[in-house]
Amino acid sequence: MMNKEELCKKITEVFPDIGACGIDVNVGFDADNEAWIVDLIKDNHHLTTFLEIPEADECMAGKQCVSLGLQIAQLRRNLGLIH
Repeated sequence: MMNKEELCKKITEVFPDIGACGIDVNVGFDADNEAWIVDLIKDNHHLTTFLEIPEADECMAGKQCVSLGLQIAQLRRNLGLIH
């Protein structure tokens, strides 16, 4: 299984606007739910999403990061960065 640094790096590669628009990303593994927790933070806005292991594996393989992409889009909408 990948570690949180690898997943975090991949997330910032797939979604380069995270760093560019000042969105912080924190990644951790929730053993109880057997899923990765991805926290997206900008100013006082905060969204948390769970990334199931199969989806995290697909994201790492460069295939897709669908639920994470939806959360990032939601955060950007909340911040008024997109409409």
